Amino acid sequence: MTSVLVLGGGPDAEREVSLVGARAVAQALRDSGRFDVQLIEITRPSLAEIRAMRADVIWPLLHGRWGEGGPMQDLLEAGGRPYVGCGPAAARRAMDKVASKALAAEVGLKVLPTCVLDPGDAGLPMPLPVVVKPIFEGSTIGLFVCRSENDWRTAHARAVASAKPYMIEPYVKGRELTLGMIERGGGSLSALPFIEIVPAEGLYDYEAKYTRDDTRYQIDPELPADLRRSLESGTAALARRMGIRHLCRADFLLDDDKRAWFLEVNTMPGFTGHSLVPMAAASTGLDMPSLCALLVERALGTGRGVAHSPGSHATQARVHR
Repeated sequence: MTSVLVLGGGPDAEREVSLVGARAVAQALRDSGRFDVQLIEITRPSLAEIRAMRADVIWPLLHGRWGEGGPMQDLLEAGGRPYVGCGPAAARRAMDKVASKALAAEVGLKVLPTCVLDPGDAGLPMPLPVVVKPIFEGSTIGLFVCRSENDWRTAHARAVASAKPYMIEPYVKGRELTLGMIERGGGSLSALPFIEIVPAEGLYDYEAKYTRDDTRYQIDPELPADLRRSLESGTAALARRMGIRHLCRADFLLDDDKRAWFLEVNTMPGFTGHSLVPMAAASTGLDMPSLCALLVERALGTGRGVAHSPGSHATQARVHR
């Protein structure tokens, strides 16, 4: 029986979300009845520790700059075994919101004008209202909506204090749409149904995503047919341009003029009870065990297949069978 190692945790801000999703993926794979599954909680393992973990395929259910944005993928590549998700270069391109928006524009998706925040200049580069957010974070962590000069001064000061790269873009009020993509076969990604996200109030922030139960999700919302087709084809083209494989999720804002603005692409979307890719897949009849098994199969089909190194589990990890 194929052995699968699911990794959860990591050093990034979305660690707790990762742990919840990793537990859900591990249970789904067990429920499929097709795999010998281990779940390991990690922080920042070394290459030696990765090589010592025994499995035929690895699923790094990690979120954030280290776990999803390239460094973890470097380790997995060096470890030599197949793994779920994209490679290091694609991970870095997708984690960089400025780079991903530039690539999205190249394939014909609409993007908002963007400025990189200058820590040494507190002058606003565009009219209010604006959104100020980290370039290398997800889940709206560290995001500010600035409607006044005082909001902007606060956001600028906090961004500078964080020592993280930040970006600025115009604030757009509109419908929040997300489009999941999975690889069903043949090496290309195909679209799942759109989901419209309707927060009970305010932004679709971290709490609305993961801790509150009053956010509404409209699967396959009413959209103009030409808009639907253009977003599906544009997201698929962006995935090809970036080198994304196995799965991803792209987020858009649809304004009152029916213009859909690309926001970001996630190469390892969430797998919690509130998560959107499993929700969209389930609406097509692809339940969680089947979805997770499919993604493991895709990893096995595209991985290098190098035998793992024998050894004991890493001392940094906690193992859950």
